[in-house]
Amino acid sequence: MSENNIKVITSESVTEGHPDKICDQISDAILDAMLANDSESRAAVECFCTNGLVVVGGEVSTKNYVNIDATVRQTLKDIGYDTPESGFDCDSVGIMSSLHEQSAEISQGVDEDKGEYVEQGAGDQGLMYGYASNETEEYLPLPIVLAHKLTRRLAEARKSGELAYLRPDGKSQVTVEYHNDKAVRVETVVIAACHQTSVSLEQVRQDILEKIIKPILGDLLDEDTKVYINSTGAFTLGGPAADTGLTGRKIIVDTYGGFARHGGGCFSGKDASKVDRSGAYMARYAAKNIVAAGLADRCELQIAYAIGVAEPVGIYLETFGTHKIAEEKILEAVRVNFDFRPKEIIKQLNLKQPIFRHTAAYGHFGRPEFSWEKIDKIEVLRSYLKL
Repeated sequence: MSENNIKVITSESVTEGHPDKICDQISDAILDAMLANDSESRAAVECFCTNGLVVVGGEVSTKNYVNIDATVRQTLKDIGYDTPESGFDCDSVGIMSSLHEQSAEISQGVDEDKGEYVEQGAGDQGLMYGYASNETEEYLPLPIVLAHKLTRRLAEARKSGELAYLRPDGKSQVTVEYHNDKAVRVETVVIAACHQTSVSLEQVRQDILEKIIKPILGDLLDEDTKVYINSTGAFTLGGPAADTGLTGRKIIVDTYGGFARHGGGCFSGKDASKVDRSGAYMARYAAKNIVAAGLADRCELQIAYAIGVAEPVGIYLETFGTHKIAEEKILEAVRVNFDFRPKEIIKQLNLKQPIFRHTAAYGHFGRPEFSWEKIDKIEVLRSYLKL
């Protein structure tokens, strides 16, 4: 086989206790708390965390009172920052909040029957991407699927007590070797797992290899696979005690692990009127149904909006040469059978429910509990294309 047909591709994931992911979860927990009793709530909530401090800011519009302090502390407790030994304790951390009302000049372009447009428009300009591949049952690239499984397994082992010495902060990275675009093995796996001081580095490495890596990666491992576990040595100080976190700083972890392009806007803390979030979910929904319908093996869909305008200003489709019928026909079928206006996206995907905190760790895609992961347009697409 020629060298040109072999390539290695890497994706990473982080645990729910990583500082950036703490911030994503706090932002979405506050959004959910607003939506729980006021489904019309609007929010763009940002969070910052560092040693001993959480700062919440942003603009909101809601009729529902939310106890920010209690929401932050409960989120930290659920993640596992509930003891002083972790270096970041939910009961003693300082919390600052500065939330203000959404700008009326923005809301007039988003609310119906206000401003220049009578139909609900996009909450901002921007472009967003959806992607799908038939490489895995999740319709996602294998490297990001494996990376998320590793970090989720770290959290499960910690919370169940199987590896009780683990602390919430951790990361994974998986490099997969492809031959002719088919995954054949894992070239490299990297794990960083924060742990208590009472356990030796040797024990940590042995346990993670046997109880985390091997069960997840299985036959994809071979004698040449490189394994790096806490490769700088002991990792006993983690989380916000050692690193600063911000909402929206793990956008590639949240999406496709680098396999697809990204419009740049994060998801967490934003209600569904913000097309950074709802548009990306809808693009994923369309791309996944295209692949599931057998119209292409891979599909990337770009959508772009102007603030206050309902209809997208552009829709672009790319199948990387894997299309089974002409791309123009696929795009036509998408335009006819998917409605990308913000109000219709929200209605189709039921995005006024308090579901968002669950999205804020281990990826927004590939998880069947979310409405944008449905593959219920297969027959609609195939029928339209007379297949």
